[in-house]
Amino acid sequence: MKKIAVIGSNGQLGNCIRKIAPDFELDYEFIFTDSQTLNITDEDLVNKFFYDNKPDFCINASAYTAVDLAETEKEKAFAVNATGVGNLAQACKDFKTVFIHVSTDYVFDGDTNLCYSEDDFTNPISVYGESKLKGEELALEINSKTIILRTSWLYSEFNKNFVKTMLNLFSQKDELGIVADQFGQPTNANDLAEAIMEIIETKKKTFGIFHFSNYPETTWFEFAKKIAELSKSNVKLNQLTTEQYPTPAKRPKRSTMCLDKIEEVYKIEPKYWENSLEECVNILTQ
Repeated sequence: MKKIAVIGSNGQLGNCIRKIAPDFELDYEFIFTDSQTLNITDEDLVNKFFYDNKPDFCINASAYTAVDLAETEKEKAFAVNATGVGNLAQACKDFKTVFIHVSTDYVFDGDTNLCYSEDDFTNPISVYGESKLKGEELALEINSKTIILRTSWLYSEFNKNFVKTMLNLFSQKDELGIVADQFGQPTNANDLAEAIMEIIETKKKTFGIFHFSNYPETTWFEFAKKIAELSKSNVKLNQLTTEQYPTPAKRPKRSTMCLDKIEEVYKIEPKYWENSLEECVNILTQ
């Protein structure tokens, strides 16, 4: 039986993988770790974990994701998103483990009207984006058997995310202002978890960078509007510009990703974001 190590299993993606793991238990043994049981910034601890468990696949669902806080906690962000990723990549190489690492659309600056392909020039405009790009670079440099999945605007029924924040605010406020000039692709972490398992189950692996999200693109305002509609909220939503809602970290204006490659190589067809959002809202409001 092949083993799958899931790093960062208490996060959104980790919880979604944990949720579907029973569907695969006849073929795979899952080993779930979190920051308490495995500190990926400690190379010795990572090596010991791999020596003890010898996983066939390693899914890195861990990350420092506090985008604004990263501006003042650069060292911490790079420790988890870069150094920790390098440690995992090296251990995966040493133990002949396939490394599946999750990255972000924030490696791009968003200064385009087109969607980004996997080969497009990266130019992060935040510390978070810089740290995630460094992690990508280390993973690919160290371990040729690396699959990087860039995703965007991740949400689920687990942990903190935009959907849960909106639902909470809708119950407290009569009126909200939402940024309407930043474009991206909301992604249900459950869909990402299923895509990762499809990749693991594919016999002939293609390594490198892939983009995965739901589609098509939308704005934070339209995203919030759909959440309100699905949850039957009467909240009044007002459109804001990025300038009207300043944040410590800059966000890409349009970080929409092209999804052709993962569909062509792994036959994974992304879902419409509105359909996946409806599934999540139904879970959260039932």
